[in-house]
Amino acid sequence: MTREEWAHWSEIARDEIEETLAGLPAPLQTRARTLPVALERIPGAGHIQDGIAADTLGLFVGPEYAEQEHAGSPVPPQIFLFLENLFEMTEGDEEFFREEVRTTYLHELGHYLGLDEDDLFERGLE
Repeated sequence: MTREEWAHWSEIARDEIEETLAGLPAPLQTRARTLPVALERIPGAGHIQDGIAADTLGLFVGPEYAEQEHAGSPVPPQIFLFLENLFEMTEGDEEFFREEVRTTYLHELGHYLGLDEDDLFERGLE
């Protein structure tokens, strides 16, 4: 992905995240806006060493919302979205890319809020 392509797809991802946030109920929106979202090309070497698959679309790291005060984690809570993986999965289809950014963001936000994979599946966020 060229620098120009990265800028284009990053902007689309940021727009989609903002639209998704704007559609959340106010209390959840307030909580979600405090959670940083990092846009990365692909999982880095550190993620791979930690067992994250190279084709991962998104990742939540750090303590869940309810555990933040007691976790004492050196890693702050944050979401990573891996845009090149999302781009490849959607074959560059902008509408599909937006849908997958939204779904992946909500999936990772769900982990922050304490939902497990079964909970997310039940909500269509697998």
